Amino acid sequence: MSLEDDKAEDIVVIDLENKANFADYMVIATGTSQRQVASMAQHVREKLKNIGLAYIPVEGTKQNDWILIDGGDVVINIFRPEIRKFYDLEKMWNDELIGSIESDENNFYLL
Repeated sequence: MSLEDDKAEDIVVIDLENKANFADYMVIATGTSQRQVASMAQHVREKLKNIGLAYIPVEGTKQNDWILIDGGDVVINIFRPEIRKFYDLEKMWNDELIGSIESDENNFYLL
């Protein structure tokens, strides 16, 4: 199961190289409800476990408005629409988006 399969909206991937030292890429996606955000986060976490990550920190599961998943080289942010708009991480981290989840060039289709 992937973010795309879970009907995530507005999926973007931001290249953090030369911008941050905590990850190489940031994935940002939107879910329409707290339930959908929680479900997508659980599926992403399961995918990361399946590819061999043993320790996967997750923040935000009490509210399910914004869940942050630390996938090591990839940080995944899943928001409800209002919260995503408020924090506007795309503007903060990137001048130009490098692609969407539909692009296989960065192999993020696994999420």
